[in-house]
Amino acid sequence: MLAPNPDALTFLQTRRSRPAKTLTGPYPSRADLIPLLTAAARTPDHGKLEPWRFIVLTGDALTRLATIARQRGDELGLDPEPIAKMEDQFLRSGCAVAVIEIQRDSEKIPALEQTYSAGAVCLSLLNAGLASGWGANWLSGWAAHDRVFMEQGLALAPHERIAGFVHFGTETAAPPERPRPDIDTITTWLDT
Repeated sequence: MLAPNPDALTFLQTRRSRPAKTLTGPYPSRADLIPLLTAAARTPDHGKLEPWRFIVLTGDALTRLATIARQRGDELGLDPEPIAKMEDQFLRSGCAVAVIEIQRDSEKIPALEQTYSAGAVCLSLLNAGLASGWGANWLSGWAAHDRVFMEQGLALAPHERIAGFVHFGTETAAPPERPRPDIDTITTWLDT
């Protein structure tokens, strides 16, 4: 058995994302982000495929993505509210990491497991940020699923897609605790 790490377990049992709209500067620097990205890259990737990569977004890159989101939303004929919400996600942010899922050809590792790995990277990156004292939030939104946005905004290849945007900053307000799942209700124990 490995040596217990009660501090890590307590962190995982009490971790809480911080709403992106409550995050402000200062934002993590490149030097601050390297350990977070390094921690996230330790996610199990089933066959060492590394079916993900990172795009760090700051400054004008976030403003450009907000503009593309507004244009795409209008082109798609979306209601004004989801367009504004997506645009605002980028305009309010001072630092975000786009986690990009990369579907790699593999006879042994199904595409779905590569998707799971990319999602695990998002959660690991979020938790690394929180553990380092940053406010952090993992978001997606309609633009994260729009192929034109992916290509225009992030120059993604056809075999790539956005797993999520993890936003970082300094927390201005702690969110209230929310109800958590009842473990007895969602757990089945099979002994035979």
